[in-house]
Amino acid sequence: MPRFRLQPRPGTGRIGLPVNLLAGLLAGVLAGCARYTPLPLATTPPLAPEVSALPGAPAPHEPLSVAQVVDLALANNPDLKAARLRRAIAAGQTKQARILPNPSLGGSILPLLSGVGTVTAWNISLSQDIRSIITYSSRHRAARDSEQQVAADIVWQEWLVAGRARQLATDLIIGARSRPLYGAARQLLADRNAKLDQALAAGNTTLTIVAPDRVALQAARMALDSFDQTQLALKHQLNALLGLAPDADVPLVATPDLPAFDPAAIRASLPSLADRRPDLIALRLGYGAADETVHQAILAQFPDLVLGPSASSDNSKVINAGPNATLGLPVFDRNQGALAIARATRAQLHAEYAARLAATTGEVGALLGQAEQLSAQLDRARRALPGARLAAERAAAAFGASNLDERGYVDLVSSHFAREQEIMTLELALLDRQIAIQTLVGAGLPTVDLPRAPSGSMQR
Repeated sequence: MPRFRLQPRPGTGRIGLPVNLLAGLLAGVLAGCARYTPLPLATTPPLAPEVSALPGAPAPHEPLSVAQVVDLALANNPDLKAARLRRAIAAGQTKQARILPNPSLGGSILPLLSGVGTVTAWNISLSQDIRSIITYSSRHRAARDSEQQVAADIVWQEWLVAGRARQLATDLIIGARSRPLYGAARQLLADRNAKLDQALAAGNTTLTIVAPDRVALQAARMALDSFDQTQLALKHQLNALLGLAPDADVPLVATPDLPAFDPAAIRASLPSLADRRPDLIALRLGYGAADETVHQAILAQFPDLVLGPSASSDNSKVINAGPNATLGLPVFDRNQGALAIARATRAQLHAEYAARLAATTGEVGALLGQAEQLSAQLDRARRALPGARLAAERAAAAFGASNLDERGYVDLVSSHFAREQEIMTLELALLDRQIAIQTLVGAGLPTVDLPRAPSGSMQR
C-alpha cells in the first residue's frame, strides 16, 4: 500500500512545528487514559453455608447474643454491601464536580495548492467556556451535599437492618422458650383424646361428649403447626439478612440482650430527633443540593460565553493573533425551563421533609402508647399467672388422688398453659414495639454527626 506524507512545496516554508505540537499533545492525552479491566459477575449465590464462615463470626457452635447478630448483619448483609458501594459513586461525582471543563484547542493546516502565496497557511485557537466557571462553586457544593446525602441514606439503611436483626433474633429466642408450652398443651389434649377414643370404642361414652375434646385437640395442633411455620419463616429471614444459606443454623442465647428502654428519655429526645435520624439528615442534605441547583439555574441564565486566544497565518506569511469570543444570544432559551424544574424540585423536597418529620414524631409517639398498653396488659396477665399455676398444681394432685375427673384436670391445666402462652405473646409484642422504637430513635446504632448546615461534613 502506498504511503502518503504531507510536505510543503519547495520554497514555501516548513510545517513541522504545528504538526509536532499537535502530535505531542495527542501523545500526552493518550498516556493519561485509564485502561479497561473486566469485572465478571458471580456464577453462584454468595451465601455462607454456616455462621462460622461469616467474617467476624465467633467460635463455631457458640450461641450468638442479639448484639452479635446485629454486628454480623451490619458486616455481612448483602444489600448493605451493595449500598455502601454507592459512596464511591457519589465521591466520584463530587470529584467530577471539582474539575473544570477542559479548554478546547483548535487548529488547522492549509497547504498551498495554487495561487500567489508562498507558504502553508495555519491557524490555532484556545478557548474556555466561561459559564462553567461561573457555576463551579455551586455545582461543587451541590455534589458535596449529594455525597453526604448518600452516606446518610446508607446509615439509615444500617439502622433498618440492625433493627430487623434485633427483632428477628428476639422473636426466635422468645419463640424457642414458648414452643414447649404449645407442645405440652397439644400432648395433654392428645392423651385425653386417646383415652376418650378407647371409651368410645368400648361404648362408655358418646360422640357428643367426645366432640369438644377433638375440636380442642385440632385447635392445639393447628396452633403448634402455625407456630412452627412462623419460627421457620423467621429463621429464613434472619439467614437472608446475614447472608447465610436458608438451611444454615444460627445458634442463639436463651435470653435477648437489648439496649435499656426508657420511655421518658425517648420522649424527651424527640425534639432533637431530626438532628440524629439519618433519613431526615439525608432529606435535609438533598434539600441543600436542590437549593444549590436553583442557584445554578439562576447563574446559568448568563449567556453562553466562550473566550480564548487565537492566531493564524495566511499563505503570504501574514500572521494575526488576538482574543476570540463567542457569545450566545438569549433570544429563546433563557434557562427558564431548568429554573422552573429546579424550584419545583426544591419545593417538593421541602414538603417531603416536613411530612417525614411529622410522621417520625407521630410514629414514635404511637409506638410508645402501644408499648404502655402492652406493658399494662402484661402486668395483669402476670398477676393472674400464679393463680392459674396453683389451680393446675392442685388439679394434678386431685386427679392423682382420684378426687377430680380427667375433664376437669385437662381444663385447669389447659387454662394454665393458655395463661403462659398469653404472657409469652404479650412479652414478644412488647419487645417488638420496644425494638421498633429503639430503631426509630437509633438506640445503640451507628450515628451521623453533622452540623445543621446542609453542606457540613459527615463522620461515622
